[in-house]
Amino acid sequence: MGTVLDSVGKLIAAYLSKEVPGYEPFTPSDPEHLRGVIEPGDVLLVEGNNRISGIIKYLTQSTWSHAALYVGPVEGAEEPDGEPHVLIEANIGEGVTSAPLSKYFPYHTRVCRPVGLSYEDRTTVCRYAINRIGFGYDTKNIVDLMRFLFPLPIPQRWRRRMIALGSGDPTKIICSALIAQAFDAVRYPILPKITKAGSRAARREILHIRDSSLYMPRDFDISPYFEVVKPTIVHGFDYTALHWADKQKPLEEVAGSFGVFPETLSAPPLVPEAVDQEAPDEISAGQVSPPPAVGESLPAHVPLLKKLAMYRPRRRGRARERAA
Repeated sequence: MGTVLDSVGKLIAAYLSKEVPGYEPFTPSDPEHLRGVIEPGDVLLVEGNNRISGIIKYLTQSTWSHAALYVGPVEGAEEPDGEPHVLIEANIGEGVTSAPLSKYFPYHTRVCRPVGLSYEDRTTVCRYAINRIGFGYDTKNIVDLMRFLFPLPIPQRWRRRMIALGSGDPTKIICSALIAQAFDAVRYPILPKITKAGSRAARREILHIRDSSLYMPRDFDISPYFEVVKPTIVHGFDYTALHWADKQKPLEEVAGSFGVFPETLSAPPLVPEAVDQEAPDEISAGQVSPPPAVGESLPAHVPLLKKLAMYRPRRRGRARERAA
């Protein structure tokens, strides 16, 4: 019976590990930038494209379906072309293996770096993961595999528990618990410690997750203790150096040269006014009319202006009282 279950488990694992055709990431990683930025102890999150990746994305409501730990060159592990294996990962049907960094160049990835981790603890984390190479996946326990064949609509509060069904160790390997256990070896946190929860069910859920080390790739992304490192902008980013295939730079004679600050427009030069030859140079005092003396009659419009200045509008209330 054990041989039959093992054979069935291998068939299901092979089916779930098969890649889905037509996958093309919108923002694949830049190989040179990624290789120059990633450091030992960093967690590499991957947006996978196999069947189990799509189901894990649905159950975890996240872009990331796989996580690998960067440990640097692993002694005795390399590709046929000489590229060293620098990643430790746990795959369904394979168990804990090592892989080169170029394996995930065509995928959308994210680098999560533990903040403040000392060199000694970083070395311990990497050594813990390397020592787990060869740990296998128990394909006899087909319960852990068959649940991924039925991606039915599941309430959100049950999705994490769906990954936890079945036996313990195989589930831990699927759900990135290998990396969580490596950081737990040096007591480095991943999720924050929650002392209060909104309900008793939520508290039970938190305790269940911690006791079983049931971590997901998304947990490294949302953890407040891991820094998201974007290789494209670490060493400087200049948007003016980008070349857009659908747009060309305007020609020099069209765009013209311009500075940061616009030039101030200069005012036109002042033109001296022509002298009027017909107007007299000076006006005699006799030609200016003197002001009226005291007692003389003022023009007719002056008293009228004084009355208008003294006029004040009546209030509506007083006007109504008088009318009453």
